[in-house]
Amino acid sequence: MLLSKGFEVEIYTSTPEGAIVGLSDKIVAALDGFVREPDSRNVEYTTPPCYRYERLLCDLVRPRLRLRDYLKQLGNYTLIPGSTLSLGAVDHFWRSDPGNPYHSYIEQTYGTSVVTASIHINVGISDPELLMRACRLIRVEAPLYLALSASSPFLAGAVTGYHSTRWGMFPKTPAQVPLFESHAHFIQWTEQQLAAGTMQNVRHLWSSVRPNGDRRPYNLNRLELRICDLVIDPIALLAITALLEARLMQLIADPTLDPLQNSLFPSATRAHDLANLADANESAAARHSLDAELRHWKDGSPIIARAWIEQLYQEAWTIAKEQGFSCFLLPLKKILREGNEAQRWLKLYEQGLGVQPIMEQAIQAAATYELTLQDDLCQPLVA
Repeated sequence: MLLSKGFEVEIYTSTPEGAIVGLSDKIVAALDGFVREPDSRNVEYTTPPCYRYERLLCDLVRPRLRLRDYLKQLGNYTLIPGSTLSLGAVDHFWRSDPGNPYHSYIEQTYGTSVVTASIHINVGISDPELLMRACRLIRVEAPLYLALSASSPFLAGAVTGYHSTRWGMFPKTPAQVPLFESHAHFIQWTEQQLAAGTMQNVRHLWSSVRPNGDRRPYNLNRLELRICDLVIDPIALLAITALLEARLMQLIADPTLDPLQNSLFPSATRAHDLANLADANESAAARHSLDAELRHWKDGSPIIARAWIEQLYQEAWTIAKEQGFSCFLLPLKKILREGNEAQRWLKLYEQGLGVQPIMEQAIQAAATYELTLQDDLCQPLVA
């Protein structure tokens, strides 16, 4: 049986030339389903929990088509791919809600390092102990999802040396997040962080993956993978999601996939060692994505991210085929073969194209592709 899935999509608004413009206050006032981020240059929408991939595709595309139509009413505005201010000013915040004290805290504490766009993938798991086990596995494999999704090699018109500048500079908070050994451990740890002020509220847990629910940390019902850069291509995003779902199905069927059970690190320090390994792998994936040399959580052996993903793909394919969603997994092969978005952009840059022309091409390609998807897969929008 398929798991329920939903997305939180953060995306920048811009001109067709790639100048990122703050419009979220107008968007949120005019369109249902969109919410503001602390900086007005990006806006967020959320898709409802859904089991079927065909429906997920429409849920991803249709709000963006509504948003694109509204932006045309405001002027010559569009949406820009990428997860950083590729061509924008990075020296100051464009506050979307000046009276919001939590936004004030974020601006004063982190500056524009948090003004990023991303995809959060939520997968429904209602059993709290199974959810903790799932979070442990995906925490140590989260760098692979970053490697597939990296789309932020530029910042303020320059190449940064990262494939995911977003994750390279993002202030992961709190700085040290353990592998949660049980639901009780997660509750205790969260209460300690709130008391110490290292978390301002229960939402202030900015790690690669976290347990989520209606009343955190007590009532939990889903795993939230937060590490992915913005994947503008919905077909590619569904492929990444299919890998995640198949991996979680493997874990449900085989509890020994739990890193705390099935790792060669010393048992006395295993949880600490695995958390450190995951953090180091995230840093490597942020810089080199699919070409990053990572260390495997089972035994610490070195492995290139692309090769690790290919291994998981073979296992995932069997499960996805049994459950009827293997066709949605297939586009991963193209990403592994041709590179993620950051790698494709950097290849153009190495061939002599400037950052702005690269982003202009990406803006146009994304808009054209979404219209094609609407014609092929979704019912036409009703005015």
